[in-house]
Amino acid sequence: MGTSNSSKSNNFIKSIAVFCGSSDSNDEFIYSQAYELGRSLANKDIDLVFGGSKLGLMGQVAKGALEYEGIVFGVIPEFLKTKEIVHRNLTELITTKDMHERKLKMHEMSDGFIMLPGGFGTLEEFFEIVTWAQLGLHKKPIGILNTEGYYNDLLMMFNAMVTKGLLKKENLDLIIVSDAVEVLLDKMHKYQSTHEANWLTKEDQT
Repeated sequence: MGTSNSSKSNNFIKSIAVFCGSSDSNDEFIYSQAYELGRSLANKDIDLVFGGSKLGLMGQVAKGALEYEGIVFGVIPEFLKTKEIVHRNLTELITTKDMHERKLKMHEMSDGFIMLPGGFGTLEEFFEIVTWAQLGLHKKPIGILNTEGYYNDLLMMFNAMVTKGLLKKENLDLIIVSDAVEVLLDKMHKYQSTHEANWLTKEDQT
């Protein structure tokens, strides 16, 4: 991982994996906030771990970090490693055999996770890492950068799950949400997990 710089923040989070779209958003603010997150990570001496593409929001996060002398690791499966999409100017590009190994590697390399706006692939990565936390496989902070309310409907669905008794409130509380980069990073820095996986029902416990 990156070496410490005494002029930068000495955050206990030394690396963050970012899940986001490989497509360009037609919303300029969403596009700019991806760059801003990369810039902010670099300024805080936090390594960026991401999907390795030069395209879309992925490319903007990497660009923001690299232009501010951040350390950036790309993790990409072999079948996506083409000249058209792979970012060639990273600190290190790691190739995996498939998508599952990619997620395992990103988890291994990261102290926390952030989901930016994206599509099906972004959601798939996010939900797997949240499920691992719910199962007690890790206690790392998981954030959603809810730029311009992009994930408002999804957050409403989460609350509906709790209301209907299909999601425990303590599992929903594993997710940290903010619409501002600096606020989200601060919340993640302060996060302390007390979650313990418990799959017993009330009837099972009597």
